[in-house]
Amino acid sequence: MSDNVLKKEFQKRDVERLRNLVKGKHGDRSTVGIGYNGETQEDHKEGDVWEERGKTWTIRDGIKENVTKLDSFKKAAVPLFCPKCKQVMDKQLDSFYFKSYGECLDCRTVTETQMKIAGTWDDYRTETFNAEIDKQIEEYKGWFENILNDKANSFISEHGEVQKWVGGIDKERAQQSLDEVIEYLNSLKK
Repeated sequence: MSDNVLKKEFQKRDVERLRNLVKGKHGDRSTVGIGYNGETQEDHKEGDVWEERGKTWTIRDGIKENVTKLDSFKKAAVPLFCPKCKQVMDKQLDSFYFKSYGECLDCRTVTETQMKIAGTWDDYRTETFNAEIDKQIEEYKGWFENILNDKANSFISEHGEVQKWVGGIDKERAQQSLDEVIEYLNSLKK
């Protein structure tokens, strides 16, 4: 009989909890909790970038995301579903169209058809063509500046021989050539 004797002493909170259960007050507290809840939660909006606990965060498409070095890869990766029509992107050209336009081939076809119906297709084609020429001009200028600022006076041939060239670049003639090329590219615009 001595084995059945309760050797543990009840604490006040245990007694309070049992009383609440007997009275049917299952949700009532038997202890009072106080303390520091931590930092206040900041409200962030779409596109905000902030740092929290040593990590950089942002909100994209309503979702809190960690900003990493691989964000450029996230943009290059093709999703499983088209973000516009929510269909599976399993056709052969869907990945190419997604990388160029951000939608699948079917959605792009619908978009271009709507442009043709609305009469804005020719303007769109012209803008796209002119933007491509402007991009080529900027790349050409960058390449040209790189060549002019290059201080190397030796080059390695296809056979691995080091060749030293003397004379340099005639900068006035090179600038004239650059201006002619830019003028020609601008003449191609519609």
